[in-house]
Amino acid sequence: MIQSLFILSPTGEILIERHFRGITSRCVCDYYWEKASEKLNHHGGISTTSTIGNSCLYDTVPPVLEAPSGNEADGTLFLLCALRDGLSYLAVCAAEVSPLLVLELLHRVADTFQDYFGIPADEDAMRENFSTVYQLLEEMIDHGWPLTTEPNALKALIRPPTVMGKIQQVVTGTSNAVVSVLPNGTISNMPWRKSGVKYSQNEIYIDIVEEVDAIVDASGRVVSSDVSGSIQAQSVLSGVPDMLLTFKDPDLIDDCSFHPCVRYGRFEADKVLSFVPPDGNFELMRYRVKNMDPIIPPIYCTPQFSFVPGDDNGRINVMVGIRTIGSSLIFSRTNKASFLIEDVSVTIPFPKEVVRTANLTVTYGTILYNEASKVAKWIVGKLDDKKKPQLTGVIVWNSHLGKPEENPPLQFNWKIPLASVSGLAVSGLSITGESYRPYKGVRSITKSGIYQVRCN
Repeated sequence: MIQSLFILSPTGEILIERHFRGITSRCVCDYYWEKASEKLNHHGGISTTSTIGNSCLYDTVPPVLEAPSGNEADGTLFLLCALRDGLSYLAVCAAEVSPLLVLELLHRVADTFQDYFGIPADEDAMRENFSTVYQLLEEMIDHGWPLTTEPNALKALIRPPTVMGKIQQVVTGTSNAVVSVLPNGTISNMPWRKSGVKYSQNEIYIDIVEEVDAIVDASGRVVSSDVSGSIQAQSVLSGVPDMLLTFKDPDLIDDCSFHPCVRYGRFEADKVLSFVPPDGNFELMRYRVKNMDPIIPPIYCTPQFSFVPGDDNGRINVMVGIRTIGSSLIFSRTNKASFLIEDVSVTIPFPKEVVRTANLTVTYGTILYNEASKVAKWIVGKLDDKKKPQLTGVIVWNSHLGKPEENPPLQFNWKIPLASVSGLAVSGLSITGESYRPYKGVRSITKSGIYQVRCN
C-alpha cells in the first residue's frame, strides 16, 4: 500500500513527511513538483497568502505518476497526488495498488484536516497544528493501510485543537490532545457514530447540492456540460436513530457512491436511503445525473481580449449577468420571476506575453491581481437581474513577442440557493428507533463546479 506520505506547500516546500514502509527519498517530491509546475508562467509558485485560486497550479499533471526512486535496486515508484486548499497530498507506493483507494484516502485525510482545523486547511493550518497532524496520520494510516477514517471515532481518540488547549501546551509544555483511555464505541459495528449521544434539541438538515461542470464558448454556447450532485447532512440526534430518506424521482440518480452508514442492499432494491446517521456533518451520498441534456446556464460571462500588433496596450472587457429566459434551473419555491445568485467570482489568467496589467476597474465588486502569477480575481458577490457588472482595463503586453496564440479560459464560480438542475427532490424523511420527533429541513443548492468560459 502507501510507502510514504508527503504534504507540500503551494511553493513546493515539504510541510509533512511520514514514512510507513521504509524511507523514501525526497527526490520524488522534486520530480513531482517539476512536473506539476512546468506550465506556470511565474517564478516561485503561488503565494500562500494569495486570495486568487490555485486551480491553475496543476492543470496538466495527472493524478498518477511514475517516478524514479533514485536507487536502481528499488525500481520505479508510483506517485498519487491530490490538490486541496493549495496543498499537494502526495502518496508514494512501491508496487501497483488500486489508485482510487489511495486517492480516496488522500481526500479523506484532507477532509479530516478541514474538520479539525477549519476551512481552508492550508499551509498556515499545517504549521499551527503540526503535532495534531502527525497524531491524526498515526491513527488514520497503519503500516500504509487505512485504519480509522471516521471523524467521530478520531475525535474520540484525538481531541480537536482549542485555544485553551494551545495555551496549556505553551505554559505547561504538555498536551492532553490524545485520550489515555480507549473511548466507548471505538470497536463496534458502527464506527461512524459515537455511543451515548444526547441532545436537548434534536435536528437533522439535508442539502442536495448539485455542481455544474461546463465549457462555454465566447458566444455563450455550452460546448459540453455535466451535472454531479451530493447529499450533505447535518445530524444533531440523540441515541441511535434509524433514518429513511425517499426521493420523488429516484431514476434521475446514476453512478452513486455512499457513506458507509447507508444500507446498499436497500437502495438497490427500493431506491431509498436507509441509514443510521453519524453525529455532526457528513456526506451521505454522491451521484451523477442520468441522461442530462446540455444545460442552459442561469448566468452568462462574456470576456473579450484585444491585442493590436505594434501597440503595447491591450484591452480587456468582461461582462457578467443573469439569463432570465431559457435557463435549465428548476426552483423549489413558488416565486420564479427573480432569483439571487451568490458567491459570484471570475478568475482571469492572462497570457504569458502580458508584462503587467494596469487600470483594472469594475462597476461592481472588487478586483484582486497577483503580479507573480498574472492572475486576476474579480469578486462580484451577490448578483440579481438588476445588476450588470462589468470589468474593463488596459493590459500592458510585449508586442515584440507577437500576438498571443490563445487566451486562457476564465474560471467562473457561482451558487444559487433553492434551485436544482436535475429536479431531484426529497419526498420523505422518517425516523424509527427513537421516541422523539426531530426538526427536519431539506433544501436544494446549485453551484458551479469546473466551469470554464473561453475568450475571443
